Amino acid sequence: MTDTSLPESWRPALEPVLQSPPLRALGGFLQAEERAGKVIYPPRGTRLAALETTPLDAVRVVILGQDPYHGPGQAHGLAFSVQNGVKVPPSLVNIYKELESDIGLPRAAHGNLTRWAEQGVLLLNNALTVEAANAGSHQNRGWEQFTDAAVAAVAARAEPTVFMLWGSHAQKKAARVPGLADGPHLVLKAPHPSPLSAYSGFFGCKHFSQANAFLESHGRGTIDWQV
Repeated sequence: MTDTSLPESWRPALEPVLQSPPLRALGGFLQAEERAGKVIYPPRGTRLAALETTPLDAVRVVILGQDPYHGPGQAHGLAFSVQNGVKVPPSLVNIYKELESDIGLPRAAHGNLTRWAEQGVLLLNNALTVEAANAGSHQNRGWEQFTDAAVAAVAARAEPTVFMLWGSHAQKKAARVPGLADGPHLVLKAPHPSPLSAYSGFFGCKHFSQANAFLESHGRGTIDWQV
């Protein structure tokens, strides 16, 4: 697979996966797509940003997305996050609305969630690349094995961690992780924050206050959700 200089903290858990047939096939697929002139998001050098910004031993919260944004200048390797200067996407607008309702945090004017990642919030998509203007185009190409292993590595740690599972896609992914529900972790489930489903239970889920209460009660501090 291309673009994979694994961060040191994740290497023991993920390096064996990189040698697996699905990941080798993924590398060939990405190279072929780029040779064919297709635009792939996020750009090279940012595809592992979630792992680079949030070391394994620093993870306190896991938020799972589906695949990167497929518009120009949006994706930069963190789930739900967009680069500075880019319009805040609808799902993130709804996340900000829930933050305001839950903990009284004013809605941010930008969509860059790097500050969350730097505090131990792993913002991990299911697939880490996508073809421009073609949502879901790199699903089932091998990324799932890699990101499943990342989630499993967090779940295997003894440190109590919060898993925010928004939508059936994230919930199915977490269900593939052995022992997650039986571990020391807090698993929070809600509908996806997209405009299609946010009113079905995402609004009012209070995941952010629940996460901080859990982390604080286990001596892991709290997340400052201001971006």
